Amino acid sequence: MNMPELHHEDFSMQLLRWYDTHRRSLPWREDPTPYHVWISEIMLQQTRVEAVKDYYRRFLHALPDIAALAQAPEDLYMKYWEGLGYYSRVRNLHKGAIQIMEEYHGIMPDNSQELLKIAGIGPYTAAAIASIAFGERIPAVDGNLLRIFARLTEYNGNIKTDAAKKSASAWFLEHMPSLGAGDFNQALMDLGAMICIPNGTPLCGQCPLNICCHAFGHETIQTYPMTAPKKQRTVEDRTVFLIHDDMKIAIRKRPARGLLAGLYEFPNTEGHLLEKEALRYVQSLGFSPLRIKRLPEAKHIFTHKEWHMIGYEILADELAPVPPSSYMAENVLNTPLTDAIRQEPLQIPDAAASPDECGKILLVSLKSLKEQYSLPSAFRVYRSLLQ
Repeated sequence: MNMPELHHEDFSMQLLRWYDTHRRSLPWREDPTPYHVWISEIMLQQTRVEAVKDYYRRFLHALPDIAALAQAPEDLYMKYWEGLGYYSRVRNLHKGAIQIMEEYHGIMPDNSQELLKIAGIGPYTAAAIASIAFGERIPAVDGNLLRIFARLTEYNGNIKTDAAKKSASAWFLEHMPSLGAGDFNQALMDLGAMICIPNGTPLCGQCPLNICCHAFGHETIQTYPMTAPKKQRTVEDRTVFLIHDDMKIAIRKRPARGLLAGLYEFPNTEGHLLEKEALRYVQSLGFSPLRIKRLPEAKHIFTHKEWHMIGYEILADELAPVPPSSYMAENVLNTPLTDAIRQEPLQIPDAAASPDECGKILLVSLKSLKEQYSLPSAFRVYRSLLQ
C-alpha cells in the first residue's frame, strides 16, 4: 500500500494546528528566554516532565539567571538538583554559566554552532535553545523525534545511531517551516510524549500525521523504532548504615569522580554484611555502637548498574569518629572487633565538606541534611526512615 505524502507546508500546518489546541502547559514555555530553555532542557534529559516542573521552579527561584548560577557554590546548586539524578548535568550547567560569563559577557550565544562550544551543550540542546529561544531553523532531534521519524518513514535501522539521527534531522529540516521552528520542534516533542508514545500502544487515531505515516498505514507501528538489544545491568550488593546519636547522623562525601561523584551519602560498603560484620565495619569508622537494628531492603537502578541494598540503623555513643584511612575500610571484616576501634577520635563539625574531605565522616543535624546536603535518590528509602 502506497502512503500519500503530505506537502512540506501541509505537514507543518497539520502539526502546528494540532499543537495550538493540544500543547502542554509547561512552566518553561511561559517565558522561553535562552536561560530558561537551557535549564529546562538539561533537566528534562532522562527525566519525566512531571518530575521536572517543581525542580525547575525551585532552581530558578534560587538561581534566576546565568550570573547567579555562575557564582553559586557547589553545595547550593547540587542541593537544588537533589533527586534529579545524573548530577554531571548540573555540574556542566555551572561550568557553562561560568564560560558564558567569561567568554560571552554573560549573554548566551544566539546560534546552534556557537552554543555547541558551551560546556555540557550537545547537538540536541543547542538545537532546542537555538530554535525555541532564537528561532533558528534547526530540528531538535531527541528520542521523541527519532521515534516519530522511524514510524513515519518505516526507518529500517537502529534509531540510536548517528546515521539515524542525521537522517531524521535532514528529514525534519525538509518539513520545517521557514518561521516558527521552535513551535515545530515543541509540537513534535508533545506529539511524541502524548500520541506517538514509546511504551504501550500509540494513539494513532488521534495523530494529525497519520495520513502520511507509513507504519500506521502498513500496520507495522509496533515494529518501529528499531533498536539494538539492551545490555544487561550489573548487580552490586551494598550495605547502608544510618549511624546516629540523639542529635546528629553520619554522612560522607563521595569521590569527585565516578558514580554519584561529589554527592553526600550515608556510610555504606560493598556486600551484604551480617550483623557482626556490620558492627565491625561501623567500629572501623571510629564509632562505638550501642544498638543495631536491621532496616528494610532497597533497590536502585542506574543506567548500567543496580544496587541491591540492605541497611542497619546504628545508635552510637557520643558520635566522634575519625576519618577512615581510605574511602572504603577494606580490611575491616578480617580484624577482631576490638582491634577495629580507632583511638583519639576527632570531632568533625557540622559543616560542608571540601573536595579534599571525600570519605571523611561528617556529623550533621537532620535539619542540615534536609536543607544543605545533596543526598542522591539512591538512598531515598533509608532517608525516609529518619525521624
